[in-house]
Amino acid sequence: MLFGTRMSNSRLILSLLFRFILIIQILSRVSAIRKDPNLLEKRICRTTVQGRYLRTDDNGHVCDALSMDPQSGCCFGKREQFSCHGCNLISQCCNSYEFCVSCCLNPARTQKELALKVKMAKPVTAGAYASVFDFCTGRCRHNSESVVHENAYLSDFHHCFSLPSNSTAGGVDRNPELRLNGIHVVVGRQGESCDSVCKSNGQSCVPSKLSVLNQCEIMQKYMSCKGACLASIGADQPAEVVDDAPRHLNPGACLYTRTQTILSCDGSHQHTRRLCPCA
Repeated sequence: MLFGTRMSNSRLILSLLFRFILIIQILSRVSAIRKDPNLLEKRICRTTVQGRYLRTDDNGHVCDALSMDPQSGCCFGKREQFSCHGCNLISQCCNSYEFCVSCCLNPARTQKELALKVKMAKPVTAGAYASVFDFCTGRCRHNSESVVHENAYLSDFHHCFSLPSNSTAGGVDRNPELRLNGIHVVVGRQGESCDSVCKSNGQSCVPSKLSVLNQCEIMQKYMSCKGACLASIGADQPAEVVDDAPRHLNPGACLYTRTQTILSCDGSHQHTRRLCPCA
């Protein structure tokens, strides 16, 4: 009878031990299952692809291609975030595409709500950027305003990330001088065209920058504009009417045009001095 009781107790102990081991195995599997989603949620970075040597991830870090995590696509290690190395923070232009993107990604420099309203092209039907990273990679690429005659850069700082003027309130360019980075603004002699003015300085006229100069605020910084600033029509504008011009031509006045399409580097008038963008 005693032997039978001992056998029963042994079986009970073995059964309890087996159940204990089984519970531990189940709990370990549940723990492992809970950890798996974390592996699936590992941060995946988007990166620039334009440069030959450098990359910028969407966290704002810059590194070389060999210093990127092959799984996440993010830059390895502790690196300066939102680096503006080689950038002119006044003009918001840089001499490197990757550092331009990094600098642009700084929330203190690029407001998300404004960046996502910017059109990717001029037509009204053009789409907007889906993220700040898309905005920065798009804006920092070269555009028609960064070259002279489509074959030479205006300046080493030709990667610019500033918000375009059409994204500001009412479509007004709040800081037009930012768009004159690398431009030599020259006041011509009476009757000269901008082509002639720039050529005499060993440079070329930049047609795309005439619209930037075609504003009273800019003309008043380079010319006296004693006879006020008036809207006019003419391919020689922006310009200032010379003092000895006939009275009906408003001597001393600065002239701008509302018809931007007629602005021309080769325009001239015998009674005006042109304001010219040279590079």
